[in-house]
Amino acid sequence: MLHLVHNPIAVGMGEVAARISKTILDIDPAAWNICFPGYVEDYDCLLAIEEAGLSGFEWRYVTLVENGRILAAMPFFICPYMLDTTLEDGLVRRTVRRMRQQFPRFLTLRLACLGSPCTESAAIGFHPDVAASQRSSLFGLLLDAFEASAADETCPLMALKDVPKTTPAALIDILSKRHYAALGSLPTAALDIDFETVEEYLEGLSASTRKDMRRKLKSFEKVRIETRTNFADLLPQVMALYHDTRNRSEWQFEELTEAYFSGVLSRMEGRAFCTFYFVDDTLMAANLLVHDKDTLIDKFFCMDGDAGRPYNLYFLSWFTNLRHCIDHGFTTYQSGQAYYENKVRLGSTLTANTMYFRHRNPAIQTLLRMVSPLFSTDEAQ
Repeated sequence: MLHLVHNPIAVGMGEVAARISKTILDIDPAAWNICFPGYVEDYDCLLAIEEAGLSGFEWRYVTLVENGRILAAMPFFICPYMLDTTLEDGLVRRTVRRMRQQFPRFLTLRLACLGSPCTESAAIGFHPDVAASQRSSLFGLLLDAFEASAADETCPLMALKDVPKTTPAALIDILSKRHYAALGSLPTAALDIDFETVEEYLEGLSASTRKDMRRKLKSFEKVRIETRTNFADLLPQVMALYHDTRNRSEWQFEELTEAYFSGVLSRMEGRAFCTFYFVDDTLMAANLLVHDKDTLIDKFFCMDGDAGRPYNLYFLSWFTNLRHCIDHGFTTYQSGQAYYENKVRLGSTLTANTMYFRHRNPAIQTLLRMVSPLFSTDEAQ
């Protein structure tokens, strides 16, 4: 789909046009990736997500093109969105769920959202040749194309998911001018690998945490650990652990599939692996990770909630991943969203993320702004 730009910007020698693609396969991988330098979840990761068959999701990609060169790009998705997704358990959430039994579409809107439900944040990609002074204007054109596509797709609610605090203020100003409302989202936790050994890392923790970790790490004696680049016959067991973990989660949005887990490993060959944790011959936990040359990202840790807890598997996975960072020269361990208390205690810093949303109907947008604090999941301090 091609959207003509009404006020084209001459960045190089030609005019800029906006394109909406329904598959990332329509886009050259190198042309996409050059717009996202240092971004681990690149073209191959997005392709794995697209091919995963996630129920209820449609995939789109918006690009701004000049003389065949991509100047700016973002993925986006379309789905039915239940407004109570991020509500904490309580009377309000239970009331909404009871209402939905009688009216299945209660508080459910068709959503078009820039970003991805399966990546750590919503990166706005620009070609390196695009000057900082041109990026706000280009982002405005990108939003024009996104909003026009959302209208074509009959999506009354538009959003950007998990925009990091580090996003330039000039780009955020564009959202404010378009009356997008801000809603606190889950922050991203990351740890700088500025130590050369696990012992040096432990010495940097508080005395009480260090003592607790040394006690928990004794569980390594009872657990067998394997690292693989494919799931082979373990995938059904991994999915059982995944569903057990997901069912314990307070917030549930997308439901991952076997094709997602296997697809990330196959599409991101050489940049993805899974670590398995066995007690005797029983698989107790699995950890899917992706990386580039600098950053290791923990994409999903799943565990048998009852049988695995006595072995401190979450903490064993943390230290296993730190050792992997040290051994391979990674400078950052990004442990993702949720379970922040332990991550901060173990030295991570939190980067705030924000969701921006706008309903086409101004009256409904005003109402959503008023009730939006109920839906905030902001835990960054």
